[in-house]
Amino acid sequence: MDLGIKGKRALVTAASKGLGRGCAEALAAAGVDLVINARGVEALEATAADLRKQGVSVTTVAGDVTSEAGLQAVLAAAGAVDILVTNAGGPPPGSWETWTRTDYIKAIEANMLTPIALMTALMPGMMERGWGRVVNITSQSVKAPIAALGLSNAARAGLTGFVAGTARQVAPKGVTINNLLPGIHDTDRATALDGGVAKARGITTDQARTERLATIPARRYGTAAEFGAACAFLCSQHAGFIVGQNILLDGGAMNSTL
Repeated sequence: MDLGIKGKRALVTAASKGLGRGCAEALAAAGVDLVINARGVEALEATAADLRKQGVSVTTVAGDVTSEAGLQAVLAAAGAVDILVTNAGGPPPGSWETWTRTDYIKAIEANMLTPIALMTALMPGMMERGWGRVVNITSQSVKAPIAALGLSNAARAGLTGFVAGTARQVAPKGVTINNLLPGIHDTDRATALDGGVAKARGITTDQARTERLATIPARRYGTAAEFGAACAFLCSQHAGFIVGQNILLDGGAMNSTL
């Protein structure tokens, strides 16, 4: 399918690995020029080199986008983008009994306030031009909370509430905002979480992974490539009537009728 976005310009944050990279790769395959951000210079530049093989322009901005300096550097490089994909690593697992105010603020900065700041800065230009796409990578936890990921539950739920109202306000100007809610995908994040479970329970990482696979009806972890394809579709010319939605990509793990 021709997504109709060749020649558009996109900003993708946390794009050097995992789901962010999957989204950047799918957009590059559709002919979208990219500005990509991540903290690690080496991985970011390696990703950029691979993306350029698709024949698109790729600008890299290394740094922490959750900091004010990092945010301004990313926005300066982004300029007038047509597509924004926000992504950030999730907070560490733990328990409400041990989290401090600092832990909550850090999670909110990364997983709520930074995406909102990016949207606030970039959507006015999209609205003026009469076309834009925003996709926020959140988590299945906004629909079904995960006890050990309470920091993520809280911060991402706040972002979801912001999007619910804002998406309806910008839609008349041709700008859509939607959220993609990943379940378990075969990324570094999944490996780290499996490792944490294995350590806590005194089992191997393979055993922890096997147990979690059994909770997913698809009986596998998702891939960054298929996640990226879903993201690219939401960014396409064909998705203009999808507004303010929270779309699960979890292999059926969340058991609900609606």
